[in-house]
Amino acid sequence: MQDDSIRSDDALLIVDIQNDFCPGGALPIAEGDAILPRVNALIEAAERAGALVVASRDWHPPEHVSFAARGGPWPRHCVQGEPGAAFHPALRLPERALLIPKGDRDDTDQYSAFDRTSLAEALRRHAVRRVWVCGLALDVCVRATALDSLAAGFPTLLVASASRPVTEAGGAAALQDFSRAGGRIMA
Repeated sequence: MQDDSIRSDDALLIVDIQNDFCPGGALPIAEGDAILPRVNALIEAAERAGALVVASRDWHPPEHVSFAARGGPWPRHCVQGEPGAAFHPALRLPERALLIPKGDRDDTDQYSAFDRTSLAEALRRHAVRRVWVCGLALDVCVRATALDSLAAGFPTLLVASASRPVTEAGGAAALQDFSRAGGRIMA
């Protein structure tokens, strides 16, 4: 029987629920803010269980390589210190949440919260044995983070109801890639 509840040796990894990825932002995900009640319920469950809560965020310098003005695929978004880079105001992160900035160098992009960050080491220091992943966008940063969590050796659960994709086709492909890699998809 599989355990469908968050345990004390789990980590809840919330990916990039920032203003710029929600409706009205610079790079909005359709209904990106609609996941907030589910994400907040997961945070509450993690807090009750004594699990580690982690939140990644894009934290781009003003001239980031991923921006269209520099030849990248994306509009300017999640610029350090600007309102668009802030976590969505309805996201109820606990004060003790571990914050992981990514994409904070101007010459490289980082879709995964594990890419050139200390996240894997931090999870091991906290004796994390399993990782739950949710957030924005399912077919970009959530996908990359969930796959890298598996690659780092953590059994990983992706919470589909607490994630939204840029495109439906991209979201379906991300779930398929994750499942094929050995991850478990939660409703």
